[in-house]
Amino acid sequence: MTVRNATRVLRLVIAWGLLVAPALIPLHAETHPGQAALVREVARDTGKDPVALNRLLDGAIRQQSILDAISRPAEAKPWRDYRPIFLTPQRIADGVAFYRDHRALLEQVGQQYGVAPEYIVAILGVETNYGRLTGKYKVLDALVTLGLYYPPRAKFFREQLKVLLELPDNHLAGPLDTLMGSYAGAQGWGQFMPSSIRDFAVDADDDGHINLVDSLPDIVASVANYFARHGWVRGGPVAMRAQPDAAAKVITADDTRPHWSLEQLEAWGYAPLQRANPGELTGLQTLEGANGPEYWFTFQNFYVITTYNRSPLYAMAVYQLAQAIDAGVQAADRQP
Repeated sequence: MTVRNATRVLRLVIAWGLLVAPALIPLHAETHPGQAALVREVARDTGKDPVALNRLLDGAIRQQSILDAISRPAEAKPWRDYRPIFLTPQRIADGVAFYRDHRALLEQVGQQYGVAPEYIVAILGVETNYGRLTGKYKVLDALVTLGLYYPPRAKFFREQLKVLLELPDNHLAGPLDTLMGSYAGAQGWGQFMPSSIRDFAVDADDDGHINLVDSLPDIVASVANYFARHGWVRGGPVAMRAQPDAAAKVITADDTRPHWSLEQLEAWGYAPLQRANPGELTGLQTLEGANGPEYWFTFQNFYVITTYNRSPLYAMAVYQLAQAIDAGVQAADRQP
């Protein structure tokens, strides 16, 4: 190739590059208006470098699979289909083994925070199968996708992204652009969102670093502290089966807060299937079970579980898994 031809080719390459380069720029490298405002807020509140913040956010990828996942949550299933996801013989056996392997830690933390250890274990079992499945998405990708490109819940996820950017390094398991989690941006064995890390995560091993991925004391104590700070009642009931009579008053629960005394619900035609304090405040949940409707009295501790995940199906799965784990541990203890 002659020098003249080479020069002509080079000019064409440069010209072509100028034409197509904008199409190759990631969406938010153009700076989404929401990103620009977010960076200003974080820089103002923390003193962090806006250039570095933009560089970090520009590296995040808007992922359609995240938008697809949030549109079809498991909690949309009826109870008869949701329950078998978590109440499997293997998950129960693994929970029993986890409890027994880490008994001293779990019972010390349970005593400190007033939360029965089987509920801490059940949370880890439902959330991540005891730390095996902590998430396949980059946390930044998830929170940028949902905070900037998912209008139905953009306000919530944008706030979570802001909190993530503001968290000190010693509250995270690693550099921001390496953190992995769920499609919603939850991290660690207990799947804490950034605001939960900020408000409830605990440095239980006293190493000056909260690590919800690699420090079991931090993981276990953080779940217990979350429950305690949301009003867990030490030794209190969680849920109990109810049996309606033929004339039972139809009750539709708008939320999982305990609204009535157990005595009142009995007067309306719902009998408890085990002994309970008649004055205990309770709610009533009706679930679509495998054999028809299931009626459940639900108490303050059930409500606390729904602050972790607002679905009553989630709370019921945690309750039943915890009960199964506790029974399995007791059975194992009785063996010679």
